[in-house]
Amino acid sequence: MSDYDYDLFVIGGGSGGVRAARIAATHGARVGIAEEYRYGGTCVIRGCVPKKLFVYASKFSEEFEDAEGFGWSVGERTFSWQKLVAAKDQEITRLEGIYRRNLERTNVEVHDSRAVLEDAHTVRLLSTGQTVTAKYILIAVGASPNVDSGLPGGEHVITSNEAFHMSELPGKVVVSGGGYIAVEFAGIFNGLGVDTTLIYRGEEILRGFDMDLRTTVRQEMEKKGIKVILNDTFASIDKMPDGSLLGKTSGGKILSADRIMFAIGRNPHTRDLGLERAGVEVDGSGAIRVTPDSRTNVDNIYAVGDVTNRANLTPVAIREGHAFADTVFGGNPWTVDHSLIATAVFSQPEMGTVGLTQEEALKRTPDLDIYKSSFRPMKHTLSGRDEKMLMKMIVDAKTQRVLGVHIVGPDAGELAQILGVTLQMGATKADFDRTIAVHPTAAEELVTMREPTERLRG
Repeated sequence: MSDYDYDLFVIGGGSGGVRAARIAATHGARVGIAEEYRYGGTCVIRGCVPKKLFVYASKFSEEFEDAEGFGWSVGERTFSWQKLVAAKDQEITRLEGIYRRNLERTNVEVHDSRAVLEDAHTVRLLSTGQTVTAKYILIAVGASPNVDSGLPGGEHVITSNEAFHMSELPGKVVVSGGGYIAVEFAGIFNGLGVDTTLIYRGEEILRGFDMDLRTTVRQEMEKKGIKVILNDTFASIDKMPDGSLLGKTSGGKILSADRIMFAIGRNPHTRDLGLERAGVEVDGSGAIRVTPDSRTNVDNIYAVGDVTNRANLTPVAIREGHAFADTVFGGNPWTVDHSLIATAVFSQPEMGTVGLTQEEALKRTPDLDIYKSSFRPMKHTLSGRDEKMLMKMIVDAKTQRVLGVHIVGPDAGELAQILGVTLQMGATKADFDRTIAVHPTAAEELVTMREPTERLRG
């Protein structure tokens, strides 16, 4: 008989924690899990899933306009923010129910409570004060939006958390930040008819992505009416008597808005978790330090997902949770390869990317062949919309291995998924060249770009 209440206790009911709990239970472990808010975590409840539903909603304004070019006469149209929020809430409730049922079907004991560490084997459930013990503990509490606490008037801003639950759609919004959350919400607000400004401290939005894509997305956003301010940030925010906000920037600009949304990064959600009582080490940002197999410095405590600040994406957290459970409870040790991760930014236009950026590739080898194609998507030959699509392929000139593929345009995220498979298999430019094109599609450009647009040699 075990001396512990559980073989595994998971703190955090997001995608990574839930996957780990379920897989460990199927391996025969006695598993408990605690979540203080709603099961499904940031992605399902207040992140990628509701965000993409909002992206879909925001695109209809352009779809109605484009229909005219194809012979459709679109009559009067109105939009109800309240109906969208209600429909989104209904879908999120459905998904949370699925997460709960999947846990229960695998006999995972579910606790609706915030949980904190008391020591390396003990967890306290704050809703009841109960303590439980476990042989292994997995921390999967994710991250939370960062708000500049030192900003005068910072209490007046919202984050993506609140943006999903606003009672009314504002007429004028300023989004602070240049990452994927900021860019995606700028597109959402703009598509829903909101006067939208994006302000970012850097020289170009979407830091970390290929520069050609960063520039293309920003230019296309500006075509759609989003005002983009670079190399600037808020210095203070004041609330006016009528409830509106007045933001002053470090560069001397005055920005008025009904809402100011901050999307300036996310912090590992480790505060007041009791890590120090268990002896778990964190880095300077508060992220839990882990080995490649997700083990902390305490042998029986592991951590996965955004709380480790490795690759902060939901599918990565799921893979890390699965790897942990197979390794510790399934007798099948394996680790997640973080070096090649396909991803999408649901900006408008959309961005899909896999592999190295040009800047990263140059650090590996000075000899690159760059293939680029920029063109108007076929749909817009009749819609008349001034929007360009960009495809870019980065090839090692010596080995001809494809190091990165980057796309801006419709369904770029869908393309990135299958491209991730090809790059994972080590595809070369010759593999793309001998693949017959699917016509007429935008994707055929990937197999018909024959001559490099640029040859870089060290």
